[in-house]
Amino acid sequence: MPIQETNFHFPGQTGFYRGKVRDVYSFPDRLIMIASDRISAFDVVLPRPIPYKGQVLNQTAEYFLRATADLVPNWLLTVPDPNVSVGLRCEPYAVEMVVRGYLAGHAWRQYRDGHRMLCGVALPDGLRENDRLPTPIITPSTKAHEGHDEDISREEILSRGIVSESEYVQLERYALALFERGTQMAAERGLILVDTKYEFGNLNGTVILIDEVHTPDSSRYFYADTYEEQLRANQPQKQLSKEFVREWLIANGFQGKTGQTVPTMSDEWVDQISGRYIELFETVTGQAFLRADETNPLNRIETNILKTLTDTTI
Repeated sequence: MPIQETNFHFPGQTGFYRGKVRDVYSFPDRLIMIASDRISAFDVVLPRPIPYKGQVLNQTAEYFLRATADLVPNWLLTVPDPNVSVGLRCEPYAVEMVVRGYLAGHAWRQYRDGHRMLCGVALPDGLRENDRLPTPIITPSTKAHEGHDEDISREEILSRGIVSESEYVQLERYALALFERGTQMAAERGLILVDTKYEFGNLNGTVILIDEVHTPDSSRYFYADTYEEQLRANQPQKQLSKEFVREWLIANGFQGKTGQTVPTMSDEWVDQISGRYIELFETVTGQAFLRADETNPLNRIETNILKTLTDTTI
């Protein structure tokens, strides 16, 4: 049974927040994030959950958080359940650091429509969809609790005082280092890390990497072995990301705009999305995906969280 939402009440809990995908339980010094099976696109939560999607996101994020901990301190403490992560509570920065190595997705749509400045970054004429950029660029966005995230430039972030300049320089440095590591790890798996986003928080003056890292919801991957051939033929890239969900929605007349209705998601389509998420996990990590017991996932999750809350070593 896919996990649409949770509504727990834990001892010592001080707050609760439901995001597009995660249910977040707050405690004085930590957060418990439950990755549901909800799926969003164009900042809209789609009506049907995707089996095992939350497990894929949670376990992919764990894999990369542990693999990049030598580069950037991060929030993760423990993963007591396939859908649950427990970590340090900190003050999040109100920007997402989007790093792009290729002209794809949102960046391509902006470029195609004639824009040559993206978040204050100048792009040259003559680029094609999916071209590799001369160097990776950072195109930040505001972090919206509701509605759409919005593109924003480095200059706007600093002038509006959203982040101090010294902190922002650190965010840039960390984001580019993470993207380089992610690129190397993807190449080892025959993949190209096309673009991704990172979120950071502040804990007692220290910048901390938070949320998910290099997952199918936050990242786009191309298959390296077919990249050049597809590019020369001006054909869509074979990729691992949820861009195929966005493309399906666009083809069916939905881009999250006012008055538009989400198209009906058939059982076959839901199963296909689930399979693509599992494929990404196995391809990007090199590990077999072990499906969690979904007989009563809410009971399983609650039991595992309660055990963690009584563990004084965390």
